Amino acid sequence: MNRSSAVPFDLSGIRLHPGQGLARQLYQALRERILDGRLASGTRLPASRELATLLGISRNTVTRALDQLYAEGYVAGRVGDGTYVAELTRRRPAAVAAVAPAATSSALQLLQSHHLAMPTEGAPRAFRIGVPAFDLFPFETWARLQARFWRKPSPARLGYGDPAGDMQLRELIAAYLRNSRGLTCEASQVLITCGSQQAISLCAQLLIQPGDPVAVENPGYRAAGHAFAVAGAQLCGVALDGEGMDVAALQRLENCRLAYVTPAHQYPTGVTLSLLRRLALLEWAKRVNGWIIEDDYDGEYRYSGTPLAPLAALDDQQRVIYVGTFGKLAFPALRLGYLLLPPALAESFARRQALEMRHSEVGTQAVMAEFIAAGHFQRHVRRMRQAARSRRDTLLLAWPRAIPGCSPLPAVEAGLHLSIRVESVARERELISAAHAAGIEMNPLSDYWLPGSETAEDARAGLVLGFAAVPEAQIVEAVQTLRRAWRL
Repeated sequence: MNRSSAVPFDLSGIRLHPGQGLARQLYQALRERILDGRLASGTRLPASRELATLLGISRNTVTRALDQLYAEGYVAGRVGDGTYVAELTRRRPAAVAAVAPAATSSALQLLQSHHLAMPTEGAPRAFRIGVPAFDLFPFETWARLQARFWRKPSPARLGYGDPAGDMQLRELIAAYLRNSRGLTCEASQVLITCGSQQAISLCAQLLIQPGDPVAVENPGYRAAGHAFAVAGAQLCGVALDGEGMDVAALQRLENCRLAYVTPAHQYPTGVTLSLLRRLALLEWAKRVNGWIIEDDYDGEYRYSGTPLAPLAALDDQQRVIYVGTFGKLAFPALRLGYLLLPPALAESFARRQALEMRHSEVGTQAVMAEFIAAGHFQRHVRRMRQAARSRRDTLLLAWPRAIPGCSPLPAVEAGLHLSIRVESVARERELISAAHAAGIEMNPLSDYWLPGSETAEDARAGLVLGFAAVPEAQIVEAVQTLRRAWRL
């Protein structure tokens, strides 16, 4: 080792703060100086007693810091011969003028244009999209069940579990779907996920080859489209009308064998896929030997008439993959959803789940299973449906009868949101800008269209409002605020 004892040891800039681990601070300060070259290789460090005196700390503190540097190879020396900065083959430069761009994969490049925006911060306000009535969730009951589970959990549930999820919860979900949706299914077909987005992403990973065309509703749920695009799909937007997705247009797509739909309550327009269209869609899947991903994200919320049977309940060819979530009944932060898979796909999806996250978190699954088994879930569903209906009615009653450039409110028979057509994108932006300035949340309908859509730009304009997030009094207050902001 070349020793340059003539090089002075500079203590300037080393500031140690009592109560924050002096040895650790000294180790980090010396390590940083060695890496950036301020302490050159071969520099002789002061003896531990001398360094302690210079810094005003104990010798034991200095010794612990130096021992860590010895252990990691930053300093070297022999007893009686002093301590020196080691020869390092790589050193971080003090200043970097430019950083060469890292090589990027095609997936990283796709994320530049296919990613989710950061969620809105803070508690829900009128008229936030995609959230239910948090204020009605029985948190005390949930906390009691959770405490009971973690007070003395079974050792059998604390190791690695089934990647498909907790069997008790899967059995209860299957029973719930049989009773409430009319589905013919078994627990072996249920796969627990961290919400519907992960469920959709799993479908994208396993059912798509790069370049495959995938049919999505246009306008539609862009987060699903992003998942398919990042998997390499070519997104094919299919137009909507008053009966939902135009299945005739879907049938004209070449080589398309996967369609993503929200038939119960189309996101974001709110239309329901008619029975004739449902049957035609199932016939398409049979003809092309394809798959349909049915996202039933808010299917529990139906306010009039008898809900149409899900596609999965009409499917006698096992071509429908059913996506469900607890996020619209409890709260999105729960991160709990599920897939109901055709038997031919169940094992493969579980294997892929195991590679991605091994299995879902056990505590939340166990508590939800008990929540359902004890009857709390069914009571909560009824309460949430009643509250959403009441909040919908309040909005419909309070909403201005005439807004320049806006269509009247549509009939709202399902779901947690509605959309209102606007005459132009310019008017859409004007209304939303004024609403946001007044502290009212709403989304532009034009944001839900695929880039390059054939539909004229002004025909894409509209307002998308959630009505379930806040109580009735806040809805009335928010509408009054909008009247002032829009000068009605």
